[in-house]
Amino acid sequence: MNILDRIVINKKREVQKAKARTSYIELEESDFFHRDCYSFKEFLLDPQRTGIIAEFKRKSPSKGIINDKVSVKEVTNAYAAAGASALSVLTDRNFFMGSKADLIKARQTNTIPVLRKDFMIDEYQIIEAKSLGADIILLIAAILTPGEIQKLASLAKSLRLNVLLEVHNLEELERSINPNLDAIGVNNRNLADFSVSVETSFKLADHIPTEFLKISESAISNPETIKQLKLAGFNGFLIGENFMKQEDPGLAMREFVTWLK
Repeated sequence: MNILDRIVINKKREVQKAKARTSYIELEESDFFHRDCYSFKEFLLDPQRTGIIAEFKRKSPSKGIINDKVSVKEVTNAYAAAGASALSVLTDRNFFMGSKADLIKARQTNTIPVLRKDFMIDEYQIIEAKSLGADIILLIAAILTPGEIQKLASLAKSLRLNVLLEVHNLEELERSINPNLDAIGVNNRNLADFSVSVETSFKLADHIPTEFLKISESAISNPETIKQLKLAGFNGFLIGENFMKQEDPGLAMREFVTWLK
């Protein structure tokens, strides 16, 4: 059993507990539930911004603690000020030391799109994401069937959420595409063993239909890589560990961005 399998097993238990604790009706009574979501496309393609989806991540299963000394408000505010097109906030507690409270804080203090970064396997999590203030939800092809992707993406769009589909190879891409998606993200990290290679993005770039935003995720630590990915047709670049491993993630992003100009 690999790390991804363990995460999904734990996530199923976690969702069942959440359902018992908070009803659908209570979720829909959240202050955030009826707000209009920011447009992922609008912010990602804004020439005044960087195309970077900057991630707040304290821990990963492969690296352990990355940075547990900084606050989500401080870091996400600094990311936004440095030109982030969107924010990504981990809400998985057991494997990434994230929390739903982190997402709420990021939403309360920022005016750019926020992605709920989690392992979405149930419609309840989509409703919950809206109630927490998310603008974007992540669907991971490796843990979902085409039917499940269709069902979850359709629900998300009915709530006016943006949908980012994450794939790792051509097979996942070809079986998962449907019209309810806004963006296709190529994860350069193999979720089975957590090895990374940005070549994954370059190999899949031409296979992603032009109607979807193209996002490259993980393994991006050099501004030159972003320049090359842009030439390959990518619109967005999810970066977390490269910034979060620094004492001041916001400063790390500001310095990174200066080399993009």
